[in-house]
Amino acid sequence: MPEAPLPSPSTVAEPEHVDVLIVGAGISGIGAAYHLRQQCPDRSFVILEAQETFGGTWWTHKYPGIRSDSDLHTFGYRFKPWVGPPIATADEIRKYMGEVIEENGLGPRIRYGHRISHARWSGGDNLWTVEATRTDTGETRRFTCGFLFMCQGYYRHEQGYTPDWPGMDRFKGIIVHPQTWPENLDYRGKQVVVIGSGATAATVVPAMAGVAAHVTMLQRTPTYFRTGRNAIEIAEELRALGIDETWVHEITRRKILAEQARFTERTFREPDRVRDELIGNIRSLLGPDYDVETHFTPPYRPWRQRLAFVPDADLFQGIAKGQASVVTDEIEAFDETGIRLKSGRHLDADIIVTATGFDLCALGDIAFEIDGRPLDFHETVTYRGMMFTGVPNMAWVFGYFRASWTLRSDLVADFVCRLLKHMRATQKRRVEVALRPEDRDMPLLDWIDADNFNPGYMMRGMHLLPRRGDKPEWQHTQDYWAEKDEFPAIDLSGAEFVYR
Repeated sequence: MPEAPLPSPSTVAEPEHVDVLIVGAGISGIGAAYHLRQQCPDRSFVILEAQETFGGTWWTHKYPGIRSDSDLHTFGYRFKPWVGPPIATADEIRKYMGEVIEENGLGPRIRYGHRISHARWSGGDNLWTVEATRTDTGETRRFTCGFLFMCQGYYRHEQGYTPDWPGMDRFKGIIVHPQTWPENLDYRGKQVVVIGSGATAATVVPAMAGVAAHVTMLQRTPTYFRTGRNAIEIAEELRALGIDETWVHEITRRKILAEQARFTERTFREPDRVRDELIGNIRSLLGPDYDVETHFTPPYRPWRQRLAFVPDADLFQGIAKGQASVVTDEIEAFDETGIRLKSGRHLDADIIVTATGFDLCALGDIAFEIDGRPLDFHETVTYRGMMFTGVPNMAWVFGYFRASWTLRSDLVADFVCRLLKHMRATQKRRVEVALRPEDRDMPLLDWIDADNFNPGYMMRGMHLLPRRGDKPEWQHTQDYWAEKDEFPAIDLSGAEFVYR
């Protein structure tokens, strides 16, 4: 079937209409556009992106050393082989995404500099009306669409999360959050304190070490880390044998996913043994005299928070060389020259980096209305983490915590394409999910169980997220290895889908 023609640009007076409107030109949005073009070539679509270019996180984050904390064989798309090192820089990831855009003719469908403010559903017309402001001119643009595909991510790009510590206004040096890193920040020969111990801190610290006079990673609670060579042995071997990159990509993905499944299962079945293995690896890198018990022994089981991979152990190499150090303590207050800790110790600093996470932003700070009523996202119940009760013709991509985000982007895009084709075949213009009679009395719970996964940004933002039930259909299970089989088998004629 021929592809639908691309609509001409809109004016303020007349909305531009498309079948599907994709929000966000990050890793999920570009993937969604590819799948729509391949699987639903008769559907018109555009991508609205608030930034000046594509990339999402890989464009807005510019801190030193920025890189993935997932391997690109699984964080990359299933349809395009990844041929570089598994842990990749932001520039490498954007180059890969740019190739997807170029190879599939997606560029003309992306409207950059369009910041969405409102999305209003009209049941009378079975249409979404989306209002966006052009960031270059201030002009208001309107779009209508039959289906809204939310691929904007789940955190606020404009600024990260920084606690309000006492005395911050007294500090005479520079305070910077990695998410809003200033251009040309000179840290050569400076005393740097990086607050935090997650994947961002584990990237920033080795990138600054050796250039700064010294970098101190200040953490309240230790984090689990895995280390290894920034290479996948089977991929190297297959390439040495001259195997086609498509095969290399698929075989490597399958091997990584099988190993991840076994490891994740072990963190639940034998958490103490996995804990000892992870900590033992760090001890082997830092030596028997290093206080691993204090600085690298978390009080929770592995994978209760995100477990970061450190390629080539660069964080620990910096510590071993004396270029970086770790302090485990709590902040009492800032003062003119640094940070005073609750233990009484003082950390001198010229620059303080607050790698303290981000602010969760469930629906991109967009004001949603359903037939004139403001949408309270927390009052909805999620269907498999991608659709929501009472919200018609909309899907949302929320990836995995224990596997690569893009794995779920592909699954959700496949589902959306199959749903759109089903609606056309049955001549339906509207679909929403609703609790079935057997679901009416099920308990409604927070989006995720804190005993399962409890990073700070999730706990701070739980009131913004939909509710979940106690059945797999009504929750985001975080289980790629089950969902890869469950999603294609979803019965679109099931009672949970209400069509009109």
